[in-house]
Amino acid sequence: MIFNDIADGIVRQVEAVGNGVNEALFEPVIRLGVTGLSRAGKTVFITSLVANLMNRERMPGFLPAAEGRVLTAFLQPQPHDDVPRFDYESHLSAMTGPDPHWPQSTRAVSELRLSFRVKPGGLLSGLRSPRTVHLDIVDYPGEWLLDLALLDMDYATWSEDALKRAEPRKMGGDFLASAHAADPAGEYDEATAKTLSSDFAAYLRDAREAGFSDCTPGRFLLPGEMAGSPALTFAPLPTPTRAPRGSLHREFERRFEAYKSKVVKPFFRDHFSRIDRQIVLVDVLGAIHAGPAALEDLRRAMAEILSAFRPGRNAWLTSLLTGRRVEKILFAATKADHLHHTQHPRLTAVMSALMREAKDRADFAGASTAAMSIAALRTTTEETLDHQGRKLDCVRGTLLDTGKRAAFYPGDLPEDPARLLKPARDGAKAWLDEDYGIMRFAPAEITLKPGEGPPHIRLDRAAEFLLGDRL
Repeated sequence: MIFNDIADGIVRQVEAVGNGVNEALFEPVIRLGVTGLSRAGKTVFITSLVANLMNRERMPGFLPAAEGRVLTAFLQPQPHDDVPRFDYESHLSAMTGPDPHWPQSTRAVSELRLSFRVKPGGLLSGLRSPRTVHLDIVDYPGEWLLDLALLDMDYATWSEDALKRAEPRKMGGDFLASAHAADPAGEYDEATAKTLSSDFAAYLRDAREAGFSDCTPGRFLLPGEMAGSPALTFAPLPTPTRAPRGSLHREFERRFEAYKSKVVKPFFRDHFSRIDRQIVLVDVLGAIHAGPAALEDLRRAMAEILSAFRPGRNAWLTSLLTGRRVEKILFAATKADHLHHTQHPRLTAVMSALMREAKDRADFAGASTAAMSIAALRTTTEETLDHQGRKLDCVRGTLLDTGKRAAFYPGDLPEDPARLLKPARDGAKAWLDEDYGIMRFAPAEITLKPGEGPPHIRLDRAAEFLLGDRL
């Protein structure tokens, strides 16, 4: 097994060298990873980004397009035959068709290649012919990325952490009762294992619905083809004084290690390690609405996610010999269209403060990072209403649950993000001086003119940060 791992590693390094030489000398490739936790808007972001890169009238802040350097952009087959294609056409039809609705969310890794014909810039631009630059977009669930932290844990450490995390969450009561009623040192029984695993998965789903972010292992939420497999049939248990061979604890320990080797490591090896640009989409407004505990959980989850990256500047020879490093990371607070534009700077400030620890780590390692608030698909319009002698900056859109048009005022975000982050860190049960609301809006009916992509907020600036220097 060790010999096979070494041989496989050598083959992969040789392939990486060959691919790197081809990219450096002929057609460069930008590999953009798009991730975020549930409901952060990954599918909508990719669909709108591609549509607006192909039809660039709404992209004035994307300098390669504004300066006329991008001659054309077109879709090509994705480079990896064993990775599903991101279903761009169906998602765009869902968002912009006659009956607009939100597309199905990310449930597995997918990929899309968008190729650009780019006119060279600079003093010698007239002597050089246009070149082709490929953009490979890799879409993957943020829940799977959180699993990378498991690689540094053994089963006992993970169990202790998972049980401790479940204790203050009211939806964890049933699972905790099952876990503490089980006998970890007792003889392994498949029926008991399935019950514990099912209860644990139900708790994780409920925690996610309640707005919590750190709900690992991620495949318990999105099992895919592995549903029912032994690698997904385990749960955290209290560590017994002694766990004999054949005990429930020993079998769950074995399955935990199998999950790391069969699920987590292949994901890192085959997908995550290829990325050199990354956007992390964050539903900050949803976490604020869910309360201080959910916001603090989001902060910790984002810190764990960023610890998985290998940020730093790519040197040409280094990228050929030792693989890629993440050069740029954008932290994007999504659903900015749920707020009046006057509050967008405050949302960006909360995003920056929320990511401060992770951002400092990435900056220190040499990566370029930024935070901004965006809406990949704008679903609302803005208006100011009088309410009890007070003027309120509102947004108006079509409510997802009822289909009715309504104006909505979510509350003012504080100018100082510490007014949110400090009570969250201190374990506050609720916000003391403000209730922050959130509504779910459906996509608006739109009519696109030739050359226009879907309406958005700051998608052009996001594209400029992530891609502008390579085009």
